[in-house]
Amino acid sequence: MKRLDYIGLKCISCGDISSQKDFHYTCELCGENLDIIYDYSAINNDWSKDELMKNVDHSIWRFLPLLPVKESPTNISMQVGGTPLIQSDSLAKAFGIKSLWLKDDSRNPSGSLKDRATEVGIQHAKEQGQKTIVAASTGNAAASLACLSATHEMEAVIFTPSSAPAAKLTQIIQYGAKLFPVDGSYDDAFDLSTEVVKDTGWYFRSTGINPILSEGKKTVSLEIAEQLNWQSPDHVFVPVGDGCIIGGVYKGFYDLFKLGWIEKIPKIHAVQSNGSSAIVNALSTGTLSAVNASTIADSISVDLPRDGLKAIRAVTESNGIGIKVSDDAILDAQYEMAKSSGLFAEPAAAAGFAGLVKAANEEFLSSKESVVVLVTGTGLKDIKAAQTLIDIPAPISPNLNSFKKHWNSSNG
Repeated sequence: MKRLDYIGLKCISCGDISSQKDFHYTCELCGENLDIIYDYSAINNDWSKDELMKNVDHSIWRFLPLLPVKESPTNISMQVGGTPLIQSDSLAKAFGIKSLWLKDDSRNPSGSLKDRATEVGIQHAKEQGQKTIVAASTGNAAASLACLSATHEMEAVIFTPSSAPAAKLTQIIQYGAKLFPVDGSYDDAFDLSTEVVKDTGWYFRSTGINPILSEGKKTVSLEIAEQLNWQSPDHVFVPVGDGCIIGGVYKGFYDLFKLGWIEKIPKIHAVQSNGSSAIVNALSTGTLSAVNASTIADSISVDLPRDGLKAIRAVTESNGIGIKVSDDAILDAQYEMAKSSGLFAEPAAAAGFAGLVKAANEEFLSSKESVVVLVTGTGLKDIKAAQTLIDIPAPISPNLNSFKKHWNSSNG
């Protein structure tokens, strides 16, 4: 299936528009990030909800007319996207809201939402004649690139902070990528990867500046809307680090609104750890400034968000809010969500749920409203963090009396 060409690239800051035939990562006039822009009338003339419903492909490629590549891959061996939207009536009742859904993107091939961006980025790289892709990451984007590069026969060169969780570094190496742990922060790894790209000309899988990747991430919103029969939820809670995911969430709903497929854009809320809250700070002060990030939620630990303007736009234009939560609240949310819904999320992925807990406790939500919480990655990526608030039981003897003794003790 081939698609209509997108119109071009628009600077999110100065508004300059450039042709899609002259692809570049950032605005050539002011250096800020770019948006992909589409001809919505042309798309509506060539595509419809009815046509989409007949499509038996449940991956992100079912939304090809709204993606900035010429065609879908021909050698798809793993499905990216099509993740479940899980309804929890018991949690909705506990929070005093009408309905609650958890969008479980831990079901993607590498265990995180980042696969959506990587899949589209790899296809775009191929169409640009590239074979080697570079990424800087706290772990999930790197594992995603390593995983999908293996399936698409691309070469992945990856820079991560050396402090990234061992599970994520192990994933990267197992997938056969070239890994370069950096003695420094994510921001240090990002700066080095930028230098490498400038020196080599390799394709840059940077969610912080490559506008193609945000388009991949927006497919999570396209799926949510379709799964809810084109009825937008009232609120969406999103964990935020670099800003690319929440920017993509907004763009997906915005595209559907411009197409006339949904009647409203939901309120999109940015949830950050107290120790890494540059974007939430900016929503209050009006100025995006670097912080000295420190949080157990490594995937959203960022000093200076590279896609901060899109994140701020996502919140302000959707009438959302910024929410800060403590690391303890994130770990509590991780445990509560797991035991209440069966979804085991890494700390960063549980941050959105922590934001919902805080919003509900502060009576920010009404009993007539619906909520979606984005769960962006599996808890198996960071077992060490998950063990912070739990104790593994001591071994028991292999006999019934020992079991009964421990059972009675554990049940008071």
